[in-house]
Amino acid sequence: AKPSPVLVSGPEQRARPGQSVPFACTTGGFFPKEIGVKWFKNKDPMMAQLPQVTEWGVKTYNMSSTVMVTLQKDDVRSQLICEVQHSTLPAPLRGSYQLSRVLRVPPSVEVRAEPSPAEVNKTVTFTCLVREFYPAKVSVSWLENGIKIKVENVSRPSELPQGLFQLRSQVEVQATEEKNGSTITCMVVHDSQAPANYSAFLWISNPAQG
Repeated sequence: AKPSPVLVSGPEQRARPGQSVPFACTTGGFFPKEIGVKWFKNKDPMMAQLPQVTEWGVKTYNMSSTVMVTLQKDDVRSQLICEVQHSTLPAPLRGSYQLSRVLRVPPSVEVRAEPSPAEVNKTVTFTCLVREFYPAKVSVSWLENGIKIKVENVSRPSELPQGLFQLRSQVEVQATEEKNGSTITCMVVHDSQAPANYSAFLWISNPAQG
């Protein structure tokens, strides 16, 4: 009896680069019991635990094999392949799994103020650069001393060559005397995770001495 199509399954939740997560490869309904399993990440062979072969009904067997994968930032385009060999098969059966389904890469964020310091009553442009994240789901909002500012200019995430995303958001603030030393904060929420705040200050050149 031939093995059923190969199914590769992964964790329920997304994980970050550096985390080690389990993947399982299963097939069933085969006879005889002897079966071979190989794992690949892209084209590279991987070490896996010994497959578990269990009896299922009369003269048929099921097989499960587990491999641990340490995720990397550039795994957005990677795939796992499980290859099963059996005496009843003319060629190996293969199952695959795109690692992008379980990968979450948090962004690196930088806030810039230009010009800084600024002349009184001129406009200062604050730019929030949100880089190298995955998946593309992200929201950016701005706060001035903890109070939300309405923002017109938010770009859509753009895809980088390796499959990660980036985005920039800008806000313009009038550099009035009383705003000297104000904290302008870019609040980033990535893929429904906890918000992360990144700030820059509004400085005025030669403020009047009060």
